[in-house]
Amino acid sequence: MAEEKNVNRAPDGRVLPEPPKPNFRVDLNGESAIKHVIGVVSGKGGVGKSLVTCLLAAKTRAKGFRVGIMDADITGPSIPMAFGLDADGVTAHNNLMVPATSATGIPVMSSNLLLADDSEPVIWRGPVVANVVKQFWSEVYWGELDYLFVDMPPGTGDVPLTVFQSLPVEGIVIVTSPQDLVSMIVSKAVNMAKQMDIPILGLIENMSYFVCPDCGKQHSVFGRSRIDEVAAEFGIPVLAKAPIDPSAAEAVDAGRIEYYEAPWIDGAVSKITGEKQ
Repeated sequence: MAEEKNVNRAPDGRVLPEPPKPNFRVDLNGESAIKHVIGVVSGKGGVGKSLVTCLLAAKTRAKGFRVGIMDADITGPSIPMAFGLDADGVTAHNNLMVPATSATGIPVMSSNLLLADDSEPVIWRGPVVANVVKQFWSEVYWGELDYLFVDMPPGTGDVPLTVFQSLPVEGIVIVTSPQDLVSMIVSKAVNMAKQMDIPILGLIENMSYFVCPDCGKQHSVFGRSRIDEVAAEFGIPVLAKAPIDPSAAEAVDAGRIEYYEAPWIDGAVSKITGEKQ
């Protein structure tokens, strides 16, 4: 008979019960209520994860949902700029921080909104960064939200681990790009999510193609996309394929991302929200 593995036994041979798993969950403050928490992650930087977060939030808001964004990329925040927000927008309420609010009513909390100069670098060690993420959950007056989108830094380090352990994340969206190493990058994010028991809602491929403004022909600038193959390999859906569009960068620079038309992401928003209210 094969020997049992990973079984705890007492000296007399009795099988001991598994010890309870540690609970790192942080409570939301009593003045906020959030129905669904969605993480936006990537295996590497530079794939447009923050852009996707902004658009998911803006499009979800446009469908009539109450939506917020937690910018958990503490040392590399970019969400406030995309919405044209600055530190003057953050106030206080009953010892809680009140996020800045975008033009269409999306509350945004970011480390850049706490700095006197948004070009000032955030030079903090991992534990400090992790604690800030927890504070953005427990010490921010979010009010009542249907969806909170959490923009995480790339990789599988302190912040994603903190978010997965401390917040009630309902699922994640993985953002990637069409380079050859995409399978390895996606696999890291997928494996971390599985180890943390976090559902994967699907993949969004950014910079998937470019449409020539003169002839209308579609070009694969970074080579043939393999996103469908990768998605099939891991058994997860492709939510969207985003084009290279200079006007998206212009909208971010102007702080008007919520007015940028991005029909390619509508299907992703519908799949994420479904009929949930």
